[in-house]
Amino acid sequence: MIEKSMQQYMAEKPSLKYIFFGGKGGVGKTVMAGAAALRAARQGRKTLLASTNPVHSLSSMLAQDVFGKPTPVDGAANLWAYEIDTRETIEKSKKEIREKIEWFLKFADIKTKAEEFVESATMNPSFEESAMFENMIELMFADEYEMYVFDTAPTANARRLLGMSSVYSMWVNKMVQSREEAMSLREMLSYSRRKKQKDPLMDYLLTLRDRMSRAKELLTDDSLTSLFFITLPEALPIAVITRFINWFHEFGIPVGGVIVNMQIDRDSLSADAPDFIKNRVAMQDEYMDTIAEKFDGMVRAVLPLFETEIRGVEMLDRTASLLFR
Repeated sequence: MIEKSMQQYMAEKPSLKYIFFGGKGGVGKTVMAGAAALRAARQGRKTLLASTNPVHSLSSMLAQDVFGKPTPVDGAANLWAYEIDTRETIEKSKKEIREKIEWFLKFADIKTKAEEFVESATMNPSFEESAMFENMIELMFADEYEMYVFDTAPTANARRLLGMSSVYSMWVNKMVQSREEAMSLREMLSYSRRKKQKDPLMDYLLTLRDRMSRAKELLTDDSLTSLFFITLPEALPIAVITRFINWFHEFGIPVGGVIVNMQIDRDSLSADAPDFIKNRVAMQDEYMDTIAEKFDGMVRAVLPLFETEIRGVEMLDRTASLLFR
């Protein structure tokens, strides 16, 4: 089933810097991200393990508080972990939006209060995702680490998050075009010869366009970025990543492969094992055939179902040894 292992894949791409782990909720994204980050750190690379999942679980997995800021991981030199807090970014974004709206209302001589527009703009459900995206690319732009490993939200959210660079770029380009047309019309209709006014809204749009262009460049560079999908040998996780793999390809985000997690070890079963376990093994065997067919050449590793939950650096080391064998 495995034509090119995770270890071989990584060896062929020594410049990889941004690694994302995605998939349906509950398949082990956090654990795989933690194992990959720990391996990079063990190799001497300064590594940041960051969670862009609104429901964070890094602190629980590492058995230490890593919420709100990059925190050195106990027992793992070169490794920092960070559950991103979007609250500060959301407040900063609200402040910026308020300033832009107040300027525009004054510019257009409209007497309405800005707060109504701010409330409308920031009540959008995607506003938090936009803030998370800003946090993520800010980390990438800062370039303080040699390796960034991201534990993403469940796939549908990750799809929107990682696709924002493309969506934003299209939106901003349209906004810039509209703004240029509006300013040109204003100048044509103006009877005065006043000096052309500074346009902070246009400055904001051009700056945002540059940021989105840079983010898209990083996220679509297959020498720097890879997204790995985690699945279980079960119908629903397989269906979820089958649906989304092509979407990520369409947005130009490089898909590094598929990792199969929690396979029950058939050899460990005794003759008197309960029928429930035997039936689960038989079911998994069928879905392993499905995985081999659907993701031909993309499977990078198959990991067993552990006898206990994976918590702490020692268990992550054990996971990494299987992920990269």
